[in-house]
Amino acid sequence: QVHLVESGGGLVQAGGSLRLSCAASGSIFSPNYMGWYRQAPGKQRELVSTITSGGSTNYADSVKGRFTISRDNAKNMAYLQMNSLEPEDTAAYYCRLRGARGDYWGQGTQVTVSS
Repeated sequence: QVHLVESGGGLVQAGGSLRLSCAASGSIFSPNYMGWYRQAPGKQRELVSTITSGGSTNYADSVKGRFTISRDNAKNMAYLQMNSLEPEDTAAYYCRLRGARGDYWGQGTQVTVSS
């Protein structure tokens, strides 16, 4: 079993920055990928960014150039640096870890961007 805990969300003005963290614990096996997804009220959950255990990254078009995903495999951590935040980025952000032995989600952290 894997447990994921997100942190770092909050309220920020448009143009500001936040850094989300995801701490993974439990039986974590490589290879795997960790990702950030978000869900705004009334909308479906959508992919924001993913990173493999080898460091390959993927971004949604809407966040390219503004968000940066990273991970520390030794600490079982993933991060999402979010810059130039826009009101449209307001959502609950969820961490995901997916590997051969399972697919796990965190409980989410709220990001609210005011205009």
